[in-house]
Amino acid sequence: QLQLVESGGGLVQPGGSLRLSCAASGFTLDYYHIGWFRQAPGKKREGVSCISRSGGATIYADSVKGRFIISRDNAKNTVYLQMDSLKPEDTAVYYCAAGPVYTLLPTFVQYWGQGTQVTVSS
Repeated sequence: QLQLVESGGGLVQPGGSLRLSCAASGFTLDYYHIGWFRQAPGKKREGVSCISRSGGATIYADSVKGRFIISRDNAKNTVYLQMDSLKPEDTAVYYCAAGPVYTLLPTFVQYWGQGTQVTVSS
């Protein structure tokens, strides 16, 4: 069974940090570009960051540039999202996704994870 499983979400105070992980099972992440998306209540799902197959290229939404870092370890079949200087507006369910296109658009996603909740609040 092909699965993406996120972990690492939780409750954190403003200014704090979290590291999300996305582990794949049933398939190899090497063949895919991997993105992180998020969806807050009442809002559309938006692209946060994407990393290319090799890990040599990354893109970020303007709202997270300089605060979030995406990385991947193909040997562990895992992708990470390091989130620093978190703000209340970062509160959302975060999803990892695999697809054939290097983009922040959710349109081209082939596989989605189930999501992990991130809440930034004092």
